[in-house]
Amino acid sequence: MHGPAMTGWLLAALCGSTAAYCLVRMRRCGGAARTAAGGEAVMGFGMAAMAVPVSVPQGWVVYAAVFGAASLHAAWPARRGGHHLHHLVGSLAMVYMAVVMAGAGSGAHGGHGLADPGGIPLVTGALLAYYAAYVVRAGTRLVPVAVPAGGPVADGPVAAEAAGAGVAAACRVSMGTAMLAMLLTL
Repeated sequence: MHGPAMTGWLLAALCGSTAAYCLVRMRRCGGAARTAAGGEAVMGFGMAAMAVPVSVPQGWVVYAAVFGAASLHAAWPARRGGHHLHHLVGSLAMVYMAVVMAGAGSGAHGGHGLADPGGIPLVTGALLAYYAAYVVRAGTRLVPVAVPAGGPVADGPVAAEAAGAGVAAACRVSMGTAMLAMLLTL
């Protein structure tokens, strides 16, 4: 990642801890929620690795290959839309950032491929807009809903499930925010 080393390390810590939580969440749920948690864990660990400040240009080739494979894995379920489509966009965004950063690290000059800082402005701008909207949308799920006086109060497993959904939404907000930060450093 381009930018200050401290920012990279903080993003790596945020993404790594979020991914670790997703692994824990994956063990506690089943079905589509388990698949989504697994995809988020893979994306979180990949983002953590990509956020670590590196000076070896060949590392970006590995990131591009790994996220390219993740994109292929997400492509088939993405045809149904929903969260799978978000994982496909995220994987492709990571491939794009890896290619841009590899080009910038190779010593190429402006006008030669993707070596310009920021990559292709239209693509970078579209990804920034997508992730800004995603963070706002996911953040609205964190706003508590008022329960009328005397209304039902969640207790036991229902309350635990609601709390888990809130933490999952917070994880999505943090990973979306980290993706915004990574895109801004292009």
